[in-house]
Amino acid sequence: MLERLFQLREHGTNVRTEVLAGVTTFLTMAYIIFVNPSILAAAGMPHDAVFVATCVAAALGSLVMGLYANYPIAMAPGMGLNAYFAFAVVKGMGMPWQVALGAVFISGVLFILVSLFRIREWIVNAIPHSLKLAISAGIGLFLAIIGLKNAGLIVANPATLVGLGDLHSHSALLSIFGLILIVALEARRVTGGVIIGILAVTLIAVAIGDQPFGGVFAAPPSLEPTLFKLDIAGALNMGIVSVVLTFFVVELFDATGTLVGVAHRAGLLDKEGKLPRLKRALLADSAAIVAGSALGTSSTTAYIESAAGTAVGGRTGLTATVVAILFLAALFLAPLAGTVPAYATAPALIYVAILMTRGLSEIDWTDLTESAPAVLCAVAMPFTYSIADGIAFGFVSYALIKLLAGRVREVPLAVWLIAVVFILKFALL
Repeated sequence: MLERLFQLREHGTNVRTEVLAGVTTFLTMAYIIFVNPSILAAAGMPHDAVFVATCVAAALGSLVMGLYANYPIAMAPGMGLNAYFAFAVVKGMGMPWQVALGAVFISGVLFILVSLFRIREWIVNAIPHSLKLAISAGIGLFLAIIGLKNAGLIVANPATLVGLGDLHSHSALLSIFGLILIVALEARRVTGGVIIGILAVTLIAVAIGDQPFGGVFAAPPSLEPTLFKLDIAGALNMGIVSVVLTFFVVELFDATGTLVGVAHRAGLLDKEGKLPRLKRALLADSAAIVAGSALGTSSTTAYIESAAGTAVGGRTGLTATVVAILFLAALFLAPLAGTVPAYATAPALIYVAILMTRGLSEIDWTDLTESAPAVLCAVAMPFTYSIADGIAFGFVSYALIKLLAGRVREVPLAVWLIAVVFILKFALL
């Protein structure tokens, strides 16, 4: 049955290798079952229900990617998008989380449509490379400022806007320890370094009495508080075009880049350098966004940590299917997830930020018409506390700088369309 479903021999692999790859991938991304509920709880969402939604959305997304598209790529609620959902849309704009889930649903439906009609590939190919890198780096910087704040390492300062926190506090000291431990473990290529760091800080917090211990195993909590609570009509009535556009654009680059990147590392691209069964893979991650919003979590996307599984031999959808099974098993870890304090997940946020900002090194710094919009895009995200505003700065400045520099022909139509939408948003709303 497994051979028929996944064509193991054709891909030069076997069940043992695929299972090992699935376990490896799960361990590298399992931190999301602790981090995502923590972030979305800050937006007023019920922690335990989000924990269940996170595990189920990750399991469903990975299962569809494995069985339908036959790729060793796991899925889960995306980092960056969850922070934008909680801190920019809900807390920053004062939007109810139910309406924000409605916006995620709408972006997922748009994703399905553009995947079916091959518009998605046109948009991805049209967006300048420098802006793609800037969006990823900017989200990383946005995660960094959230992580530093949760750790207590930075605080509000009326004179300088932001200042250094209390380095004598347990939260700051344990977060610093956690970050150093995670980076060291990852540098030594220890599988599951991020999850080890989170659990180590949590254990110390419990041992010194900073955090009550809720246990490890229990029956899964109820999903009812978030299940089908999305408010699609509210999202449409509030006219949140820029919010939907931001979810859509970030999901577009994040998921597509991950799909191509992991497939390339695994040697799964065809002779022309293209991704076989691309349409199936795109539909799989699009459907996962819609399903996740219905369950009660922010956008679900393909995870770059899947590369850890392909590095040990994962080549088929059986790897993703194993990840799905393990996420369902993780449903019974709800007490442990509730024990993890925010400053234990802060080092994970900062570590992911480090990985995401390295894309800035690939920007062409000799061309100001490329580098200036990229820097404006990346820097605006943390300083405006909004991924949407950062993307707006990038696209609008890119179009206008190219226009005034006499290089308007270098601006793709898709960039002009997105820039005009943001200009109208700033002018009229």
